[in-house]
Amino acid sequence: MQKATTSKMRGRMRIMLLLFMFCGFAVILVQLFKIQILDGEKYQSYAMRQQTRSTTLGAQRGTIYDRNMSALARSATVWNVCISPSQLDADTWDETAQKLSEILEVDKAEILEKATDKTSYYKIVKKGVERGIYDQVLAYTTEKEIDGVFAEEDAKRYYTYGSLASTVLGFCDYDNNGAYGLESYYNKTLSGQKGMVVSAKNAWGSDMPYKYQQKFEAQDGGSIVLTIDQSIQHFLERNLETAIVEHNIGNRAAGIVMNVKTGEILAMSTKPDFNPNDPYTLQDPAAQAQLAQYVEGTKEYEAKRKELWYDQWRNKAISDPYEPGSVFKIITSSTAIDNNLVRMDEHFYCTGSFSVSDRDIGCWKRGGHGDQNFIEGMKHSCNPVFIQLGQRIGGDRFYDYIENYGLGELSGIDLPGEANGILQSRELLNKEGMVELASTSFGQTFKVTPLQLITATSAAVNGGKLMQPFVVKQVLDSQGNVTQTTQPVVRRQVISEETSATMRMLTEEVVAGEGGSGRFAAVPGYRIGGKTGTSQKLDLDPNIHILSFVGFAPMNDPEIAVLVMLDEPELDDAFGSTIAAPIVGAVLSETLPYLGYEAEFTAEELAETEAEVPYLVGETPHDAQAKLTALGLKTRMVGTGTSVLRQIPQSGQTMSKGGTVIIYASEEEMSDAILVPDVVGMTAQAANAEIVGKGLNIELRGVPGDGVPTQVVEQWPLPGERASTGDVVLVTLAEKEEEIPGAAQAANAAAETEDSV
Repeated sequence: MQKATTSKMRGRMRIMLLLFMFCGFAVILVQLFKIQILDGEKYQSYAMRQQTRSTTLGAQRGTIYDRNMSALARSATVWNVCISPSQLDADTWDETAQKLSEILEVDKAEILEKATDKTSYYKIVKKGVERGIYDQVLAYTTEKEIDGVFAEEDAKRYYTYGSLASTVLGFCDYDNNGAYGLESYYNKTLSGQKGMVVSAKNAWGSDMPYKYQQKFEAQDGGSIVLTIDQSIQHFLERNLETAIVEHNIGNRAAGIVMNVKTGEILAMSTKPDFNPNDPYTLQDPAAQAQLAQYVEGTKEYEAKRKELWYDQWRNKAISDPYEPGSVFKIITSSTAIDNNLVRMDEHFYCTGSFSVSDRDIGCWKRGGHGDQNFIEGMKHSCNPVFIQLGQRIGGDRFYDYIENYGLGELSGIDLPGEANGILQSRELLNKEGMVELASTSFGQTFKVTPLQLITATSAAVNGGKLMQPFVVKQVLDSQGNVTQTTQPVVRRQVISEETSATMRMLTEEVVAGEGGSGRFAAVPGYRIGGKTGTSQKLDLDPNIHILSFVGFAPMNDPEIAVLVMLDEPELDDAFGSTIAAPIVGAVLSETLPYLGYEAEFTAEELAETEAEVPYLVGETPHDAQAKLTALGLKTRMVGTGTSVLRQIPQSGQTMSKGGTVIIYASEEEMSDAILVPDVVGMTAQAANAEIVGKGLNIELRGVPGDGVPTQVVEQWPLPGERASTGDVVLVTLAEKEEEIPGAAQAANAAAETEDSV
């Protein structure tokens, strides 16, 4: 009986053991299934991280070129200095950390903290180290045979011309990704693809031989070619910078130069701006003063600093809608003309105001313009004339044309941050009483961006075609091959070609006609058209103004448009006609000759080959430039300031037209004394090239008739004498005879004769 019981117990134990073994194997199989099948990828990833090391290879970011292939932004190779905590020698690491701290200018305690983090294969000590610093690190680690310190290649962005076009270009962040502007908009094109080196590691964490290494090459980014011209951009920016100082602009200034036929942006700027090589430093002294009112390190300080950063990065030309003022009268008049609602010889009478519903709306000229035809009303920028045009057009039709001109909608430009604008609704324009319709007719109570306005007004003079503006002309691959070319896009036909021809005539009268409000934008020898604009910030303070002017050239076949907008100038009598117009004229006076447009003068103008230099000291720089331009003289501004402190040549001197007057708007003094060259015996052309090339001006006397060969027979000052930049060299010409010795030789010969007597 006992034996039978024992046998049964052993049988049960065997069964239990088999059950336990089966359950154990089942658990193991389930776990293996989970690890190998369900979580296989995860554990493979863990294994790879333990068994391999990857090092990033930086991709070279593409270059940004101007339209003439001048590099505006390019990348250069830099290095990220790294440490591998697991490979560091604890006995020498304190000394190594001290040396790296000195070379890299990184706090030693920060380096030591990273060195103790054994959970990470590598830590970056400093990013973007340039060649000279990298060489010092490499020399030290090689000499001391230090393991655990290495560098990986990366790229750093450089902006060749500093702040030039900064609000258009934008900048890159610390990881070399586009953060603003074109750098952001075209980031995918420019950034390329980073590469990688994957190396196997042994049980101690050290790299295994080279045969266990695999390299994936980086793919460099593509490049972009802009429509922007670096020289025209410089003309625009220099004039905006001067305007900001001379008129104490409170809320920045913006400007655009555009090809009216294609929509290409030749220049675009907002001032003050920033240096994209150092985008987190506030460049505007006013912004610096605002930040200085807060305690550094506080939340309020950080919040204000970020606000000021975003302000200086913002492209005001596309992001800030404003009330356009009388520049909008181009839209009103073209709408009326396109619908045969006004004749050029039709007369209007301006008393200084016009009654609409229950209110009198004033003209900018309080005494009124009296009797005038429509052309004169446009020249005078008379508000009552345009209120009447608005009433004839009607709310529905006006709204349709405003929409067709692209106002209040995105233009489609290839830049980030463009704003829509804020228009009066169709219902308000049709509202009984027509007050809103009246204010809209002369450019108040609604807002558009400078880009929308220059695009719309360009359509009014280019044949009626609304173009889509763009800033990128071509996209290149990493080898420099063209992969994409932007073609001009006509968005729609807004007005007829006949209406556009009439608008060219009207806008030219504004500048060239007697008493035209845009006369300060005139450039002798060129046919310029344009329209002034003075608007109030009705939603903030009617005493705060925005001044603007849009100019076109040449008016026989317009190609170039320039818009300048000055936000909150500190002036008592602020008008776009007297403040903004001269700035546009200054930009055009440099841009047109640069683009190869030759000045054309009448016979009477050609007969007047000389001009007397006026007294300019005390004038604002742009007023001085406008006076000189009207006389046919060129201007070179030195320094920025509110008024002219000095001029060369002095007032009263006579100069040949086309000569350059230098005006100094700061205390900067001339430090370059120029030796007058010897031009006696040269032709007039050669003498002109020699003298002007030295930074001097030339005045010709005794010019013979056409076709007669000439040469210089006399000059003053004499060769070798010292002169200042801009001084005039008086040159006398005569019919070419036998070779004449240079003036210096002639003087020596005369002295020898005198000594021998």
